[in-house]
Amino acid sequence: MSANRPAAVVVLAAGEGTRMKSTTPKVLHALCGRSLVGHVVAASRELSPEHLVVVVGHAREQVSAHLAEIDAEVRTAVQHEQNGTGHAVRMGLEELSDSGVALDGTVIVVCGDTPLLTGETLQRLAAAHADDGNAVTVLSAEVPDATGYGRIVRDDATGAVTAIVEHKDATATQRAIREINSGVFAFDAQLLTDALGKVRTDNSQGEEYLTDVLGILREAGHRVGACVAADHREIVGINNRVQLAEANRLLNDRLLERAMLSGVTVVDPATTWVDVTVTFEPDSLVHPGTQLLGATHLATRAEVGPNSRLTDTAVGQGAVVAFTVAEGAEIGAGASVGPYAYLRPGSRLGAKAKAGTYVEMKNATIGEGTKVPHLSYVGDATIGEHTNIGAASVFVNYDGVNKHHTTIGSHCRTGADNMLVAPVTIGDGAYTAAGSVITKDVPPGSLAVARGQQRNIEGWVARKRPGSAAARAAEAARREDEGQQ
Repeated sequence: MSANRPAAVVVLAAGEGTRMKSTTPKVLHALCGRSLVGHVVAASRELSPEHLVVVVGHAREQVSAHLAEIDAEVRTAVQHEQNGTGHAVRMGLEELSDSGVALDGTVIVVCGDTPLLTGETLQRLAAAHADDGNAVTVLSAEVPDATGYGRIVRDDATGAVTAIVEHKDATATQRAIREINSGVFAFDAQLLTDALGKVRTDNSQGEEYLTDVLGILREAGHRVGACVAADHREIVGINNRVQLAEANRLLNDRLLERAMLSGVTVVDPATTWVDVTVTFEPDSLVHPGTQLLGATHLATRAEVGPNSRLTDTAVGQGAVVAFTVAEGAEIGAGASVGPYAYLRPGSRLGAKAKAGTYVEMKNATIGEGTKVPHLSYVGDATIGEHTNIGAASVFVNYDGVNKHHTTIGSHCRTGADNMLVAPVTIGDGAYTAAGSVITKDVPPGSLAVARGQQRNIEGWVARKRPGSAAARAAEAARREDEGQQ
């Protein structure tokens, strides 16, 4: 466990986020498969804090329920009125104090709308705070354009932070500074608690500003330092949909770079999108226009795309998946899926199995080497090994009230255009004739024929469609046949 393990991390997530123009609370908007606050909680967990508190306010029931779902150990503190960042942190510390927690050590304060912030950067902040013996350490960043940000003003001799000056209050010299305040801090717990009690509200907003704590501590003779983030993009906050899209692109690029450096081939990163929970093995291959979502996993030499969307799907070694939508599916080693296939939840393809063109599957287990090549629906079924399902087959699983199961054995051959009316079982090695409607079990090794006898009505076209193109063609064919006799 890290020697710089903080006593607590306090995540500020009480704001409404009106600029998102959404009924969804800002911190619950998602990018790369995780909510904004979920990204911050995950990064904070990398510090292994003794306590993790998220301060909620706007839509607190919804946000609290989400937090309980993603991290059952998270505490929540309620900021009933949004009276500033200092007030929000005070609510978080009071939640701990009221439950008997006496904080001793470092308190990290982070914003709930900074999804690009990494655990590694937070660890660097905690280490710098401890190593420099600061009362408070600001996470700062050097940005190309600091317009609108609070500037970090340092002592030239010691490097200590002497002030954080807001852009509107900065002098021309201060505005030339490119080091800015991220809104993320490391505090000495006791000094923070004491200073928060001294924060005033005599400002234009009538709020308790957390940044006022820095001035209070400096005036008391304590050192204020700063730790510069390695990448200024990590501290970007999300306030509107444009910034959400920009952050999504940045995080997606980060995830794809990590995958490629670990041995994954991504043909076109610009058109490939992945969630943070997706995993890869070396030598997997992702073609353009592909989305990999949820807990999707690609094994070594698996090939996915182009133009595919896989959610919570495992793709086995050497499997090929093209132009496919899959959700909650398992695709075995060497299997083939697509083009234009749809694997719904519970679809499980064995090794070297095939779900071909315009095939839809749901809650179906397909054995090794079995093929469903084209134009078929397989729902609520179990199919054995090395069986072939004929084109345009439908597993009729729903009677209008209940779903029923179809079982087909190994080494079977079902004919094209079959209706398999569940519940029904076809034994090992059995065949069914093309065009059959199978309503009864077929014993192993049998041929099932379930269709009406063909009847040809001679001269029907001439009588019912006289003068038509079909009638003329038929008459010409009749004369040709007579001429050849």
